Amino acid sequence: MPRIDLHLHTTFSDGSHSPAEVVHLAHVADLIALAITDHDTVEGIPESSSAGNSLGIEIIPGIELSSRFEGLEIHILGYFFDWENATLLDRLTKQQASREQRNPRVVEKLNKLGLELSYEEVKTKAGSGSVGRPHIAEVLIEKGYVKTTKEAFDRYIADGRPAHIPRELPDSSEAITWIRDAGGVPVLAHPYWTNRKGPGLHTMCHKLKEAGLMGIEVFYSTHTRRQTSEYLELARKLGLIMTGGSDFHGIAKPNIQVGRGKGDLKVTDKLLEPLRKAAIN
Repeated sequence: MPRIDLHLHTTFSDGSHSPAEVVHLAHVADLIALAITDHDTVEGIPESSSAGNSLGIEIIPGIELSSRFEGLEIHILGYFFDWENATLLDRLTKQQASREQRNPRVVEKLNKLGLELSYEEVKTKAGSGSVGRPHIAEVLIEKGYVKTTKEAFDRYIADGRPAHIPRELPDSSEAITWIRDAGGVPVLAHPYWTNRKGPGLHTMCHKLKEAGLMGIEVFYSTHTRRQTSEYLELARKLGLIMTGGSDFHGIAKPNIQVGRGKGDLKVTDKLLEPLRKAAIN
């Protein structure tokens, strides 16, 4: 059964592998198609497309937009959009500026907590990509303040922790509109992450669908069988397109592999055609 992966991150956001390296890993995993879905940026698409052409892998334009829904941060994936759309690029530039203004303040808070690190060290970890909290975590690990990325988030930089700085995010309906205005298909990422289930998740997805949501990420590395079944049923009830992906980051999530998640993830290429048709229509 041909397989795909529609949720992958690179050094252009908070991943540790370049777009070309991620495509190579997809080739090794025998994937026939993938989407690079970096946070709030499309800068990794040209490199991944070039690598995909060389290796015979279809590269689907993708992105993962951070947004807020009724005070809760949720992520909206986008597929098959015009990634060179001028309006979208302008919106993303403003979104990235918000992220860049936030991260130095996180470092300042860590300094006040007695942890010695500089923003220059963090930027070095990000390389040519945008700085994200996983890069801050990398520096904390390197300096011996924590042992893992999870510990860095849990102790210091996750929501509600001592060094957390909230950032301005567009409403989820806006993020959905950004993708649709560029001709793409907006999809709710990792629904378990919303901490809603049953009627609460159904209500949220219904409201998002009214705002233009077209799909939901059903198949995901850390979804349990019960969660996958719930999201399958939800997709059917609301008429949402089903997608799936590993959410590969590399070092930040060392147990997640491209195309395989924790080892048992299987995202069939049969999910591609409904996505493609939705973008055309």
